[in-house]
Amino acid sequence: MTATVKYDEVEAGLQIPAVDYPVHRVNLVMYAGASGDFNPIHWNERHAKAVGLPDVIAHGMFTMAEAGRFVTDWTGDPGALVDFGVRFSSMVVVPDNDEGAVITVSGVVEEKLDDNRVVVALTAKSGDSRVLSRARATVRLA
Repeated sequence: MTATVKYDEVEAGLQIPAVDYPVHRVNLVMYAGASGDFNPIHWNERHAKAVGLPDVIAHGMFTMAEAGRFVTDWTGDPGALVDFGVRFSSMVVVPDNDEGAVITVSGVVEEKLDDNRVVVALTAKSGDSRVLSRARATVRLA
């Protein structure tokens, strides 16, 4: 695949519109199966509260994956991702109801580099909390 976003059409400061990613407990159970991380704070409310959490929380790497998905969906090519890093700054609390939680990810092109690469600064929030900080992706565009 080749990125559908063209390097020549992108400038520093370009805002990438926000996308909402719903999160339900079943998503966390599926992620646990894929990742092998079955820590009960990610699926068992009783255990999560017993260790001082407000409720079940999403895996940090699940949250990071949604931010990565945002970037690769924007480029149109998962192979366009060259470098990706975040710091985890807050929890995504996932209540056991029909609404669950929402991770909202947006971005801005921060810098254009050589070799058709751009750096995208990401913002990821759940409710009023910023759940990722120092989130940056470098992608190679067409």
